[in-house]
Amino acid sequence: MNVLATARTARLRNLRQAVTLGAAALATVGLSACGAKTAPAAAPTSDAPAAVTTAAPASNSDASATALPGTRYYLGLTDREAVIHAVKGGSDQVAARIPLGSGSCRNTITISPYGERLAWVDGGANEDDGILVTSMIDGSRKRTVERAPNFRGKANCLGSNPLVWNTNDLLMVHDGNRPVLIDVPENKPADGDAGNETLKWWSPNGRSWAAVSEGRPYATGESKWRFYHYTPPKAEAEHYDGWRVRSVSMDGRYVAVGWMNTDPSRNDGSFAVVDTITSKVVDLPGTGDIRSIMFTADDKVIVKRVTGISVLDKSFRPVGTVEEPAALRDMALLAYVA
Repeated sequence: MNVLATARTARLRNLRQAVTLGAAALATVGLSACGAKTAPAAAPTSDAPAAVTTAAPASNSDASATALPGTRYYLGLTDREAVIHAVKGGSDQVAARIPLGSGSCRNTITISPYGERLAWVDGGANEDDGILVTSMIDGSRKRTVERAPNFRGKANCLGSNPLVWNTNDLLMVHDGNRPVLIDVPENKPADGDAGNETLKWWSPNGRSWAAVSEGRPYATGESKWRFYHYTPPKAEAEHYDGWRVRSVSMDGRYVAVGWMNTDPSRNDGSFAVVDTITSKVVDLPGTGDIRSIMFTADDKVIVKRVTGISVLDKSFRPVGTVEEPAALRDMALLAYVA
């Protein structure tokens, strides 16, 4: 590990200890919480081969560079592998190729909020018998998380979001029905309790989160917590297994919500933003059906539509639009790194 990465790791652990103390204060009102780590200063070096440029470049590169100058990560799936596309400006590169096993766990690959790491559940004779695997963003440094105290080494891949990140270094996985927080750099369960809440999701920096406590959705932010209400559209609700949060704004006030499923198929889209103070749905500018909504670490709101991407600021004012390459339009947008 180089000097920059060593210093970054020390800063992350110091901040996680401070945030854990703050979370303990919230636990006194009946809501448990987990610690968090800060964003890294830079991505680590990699020993993997250089990325391979795909044949079709991204279109509308000027608009993309203005509205989203960073890197967008997409997930492409074939029968045999998951392909991670890294798109920046006019370049669409294959960042990693992850072979898919023969088991039933094929829906789980995910990227940490700052684009450092990949994680997925591999193999398994059934949906609660998989193996948790992590790597760097380019697929290098691949490791399995083995059996350890408080973790039997088995991961559940059932449901729409079996893996949830708390910044780059902490990952929540379900061991059976029990949530376990994994310290990914240490490759073992993290200190502390993952909490008793369900459907938990963190902001990119891990300082705010949303979850469900005793059947009631709530959100935290700026050392406050609040319950809120949301009623999804009735026209489609009967076809799904309820809704859940899939992205949280940096201040914890807003959440993006989407339909759930309880089978192994992938379903990680979202379709609305809810203000957790007023319990009202935010009127998002732009046209076209919404496929997913993402709050980013640099306080942008990325709304992926069938017509392309609408980029908003944290007050939901339009910043610009990005036309996606035809080959990527039906792929899941996993992360954006500024």
